[in-house]
Amino acid sequence: MSAKFAVHFIPVLVVVASAAAAAAGGNGDGQFTYQGFATANLTLDGLAAVTANGLLALTNATYQAKAHAFHPAPLRFLGETAAAANASAAVARSFSTSFVFAIVSGYDGLSDHGLAFMVAPTANLSTANAGQYLGLLNATSGAASGGASILAVELDTIMNPEFRDISSNHVGVDVNSLVSMQAQPAGYYGDGDGAFRELRLNSRKPMQVWVDYDDEAKQINVTLSPVKVSKPKKPLISQAIDLSTVMAEEMYVGFSSATGVVFTHHYVLGWSFSFDGPAPPLDISKLPVLPRVGPKPRSKVLDIVLPLATALLVAAAVAAVFFAVWRRRRFAEVREDWEDEFGPHRFAYKDLFRATDGFKERNLLGVGGFGRVYRGVLPESNLEIAVKRVSHDSRQGIREFVAEVVSIGRLRHRNLVQLLGYCRRKDELLLVYDYMANGSLDKYLYERNSTTTLHWAERLWIIKGVASGLLYLHEDWEQVVIHRDIKASNVLLDSAMKGRLGDFGLARLYDHGTDPQTTHVVGTMGYLAPELVRTGKATPLTDVFAFGVFLLEVTCGRRPIETDNDNKRVVLVDWVLEHHRNGSIFGAADPRLMGKFDAEEVSLILKLGLMCSHPLPRARPSMRKVMQYLEHGRQPAPDLSPSYVSYSMMAIMQSEGFDSYVMSEPQSTMGINTVSVGASSMTILSEGR
Repeated sequence: MSAKFAVHFIPVLVVVASAAAAAAGGNGDGQFTYQGFATANLTLDGLAAVTANGLLALTNATYQAKAHAFHPAPLRFLGETAAAANASAAVARSFSTSFVFAIVSGYDGLSDHGLAFMVAPTANLSTANAGQYLGLLNATSGAASGGASILAVELDTIMNPEFRDISSNHVGVDVNSLVSMQAQPAGYYGDGDGAFRELRLNSRKPMQVWVDYDDEAKQINVTLSPVKVSKPKKPLISQAIDLSTVMAEEMYVGFSSATGVVFTHHYVLGWSFSFDGPAPPLDISKLPVLPRVGPKPRSKVLDIVLPLATALLVAAAVAAVFFAVWRRRRFAEVREDWEDEFGPHRFAYKDLFRATDGFKERNLLGVGGFGRVYRGVLPESNLEIAVKRVSHDSRQGIREFVAEVVSIGRLRHRNLVQLLGYCRRKDELLLVYDYMANGSLDKYLYERNSTTTLHWAERLWIIKGVASGLLYLHEDWEQVVIHRDIKASNVLLDSAMKGRLGDFGLARLYDHGTDPQTTHVVGTMGYLAPELVRTGKATPLTDVFAFGVFLLEVTCGRRPIETDNDNKRVVLVDWVLEHHRNGSIFGAADPRLMGKFDAEEVSLILKLGLMCSHPLPRARPSMRKVMQYLEHGRQPAPDLSPSYVSYSMMAIMQSEGFDSYVMSEPQSTMGINTVSVGASSMTILSEGR
């Protein structure tokens, strides 16, 4: 966000969360309890709605919108001291509030912008912005009227560097802005051992929050815990603050939320509030139930009774005709008239069935996220093949998909696994590839009991081969081919240990000089470029990002995302970058190499991997430039400055409208680009192509 763009914050008490609710009631002195919201008289605007079972649903599938839900009447937050009766002696009353929330996303570990519990001098937040501003920030009119200052207690699931967030899963206390006075990772302290236990705010599970202000101690406490854990004795945050200088005499309390581009629901299940004492407890058993994510769990009775009943029914009904029906349907295929144009690319199912011995387990080569792969030998030609069985829905663009499969089958390159053709049978699509005798690269990198360890020369040869294949896909074939799933497990080794890029099941094609279309986000976590998650548009540069992670993966012998001994996630790109900044980049090399490698080559590959996996797409080299780096003597190793990449860049790429702040100056050599964010600037290396 540009430093010239002044952002103002509508006065609120923010607790970023999501939940569901059903109504209870309240009294005239500001105490109320909502055990769900089915009968609650809330003031709603924007996307906010109460579901049939009493959940307060603040957001839905609408993108870039906001929602607000308020207790209908304002509450008196300021009282008078016993010694004086004038306005200057007014003090903020002690108050306590508790609510249960849940953030439910369609993606594991990835969610949209959060929601907020608010104390505001007005219920009209129509000028607030959606997206990362949470329906609270106002860029034009400044602070709201009423003389109140800004207090926020945020539970944040997206890291915004412009607000100096410590992570994408934190709680913070703010005054007059979203820059926290104090911030802590989301979690709670156990009453027994006092140990800190981390909580994921977007875990899809309900959690409870308490916000308590003590007018005598002039201190606000924020406490968080799972709903099945009673309120911890030790709060997560204790912050000294005198709310007498913050609150207006009358304030509205409620919730706010906003959507960005990731499909996320924010729910409130229950809510209570009280002045001058603890908030009334919520009865968790009376709160409404969250919508189910995923398929409905099967009944244990069905798991036992249904198989037995089905077996008896089948045995009694079809015993007499089973053999005849089995013979006729054993090799049944799905074939339509439009497939005639694809000719030799269509395999007969019976040939593939016989080639794999009926897809026996002994011929199983591996199981991935998109299907099972079997080894086979075609009976007539004795050609060794690999057959991948993938489920498909014939109603959803299967004709276009098969056309792309056939087009990919025309690719010819020594470092690509040849896609020979396909077959359709019932709800399956079978893809036929050349057989690679030595399997996938990942087993040589990660199987510690493997008797074969790739030495450095073999790894470098494989890297160059994959790079050459990608250059062919991006620039040298008749169309642009975006692979969309580059990783070690999709690099196969032939009998000569030559690396070949395979598995084109997610590939997309488009003509040179045209713009790729937005599509569903697919791929593997750890290899997805930040802009792909935000825009859904796969380009050659998103492939380059995955290739950069692949370079680090092969050189370091580590997965893109791992868990350390403290059960914390370690991102490979950040881990290598830290070694580089500490001047110990060779320490990132795979210890199984035992130091037997060319130091200049290892340095080149690790630096190149960091360059390719840069969060900003314009800072990444093309595959042709990558090949120039890999061909000794034609291009010097990239010179990476200590400020080349920062960890917060990943979060910046999730911020709405970020690309509009990137000012690139293409050059024929390495250049400097400036990215302005808020009041600060970050300098990064970029490459002209």
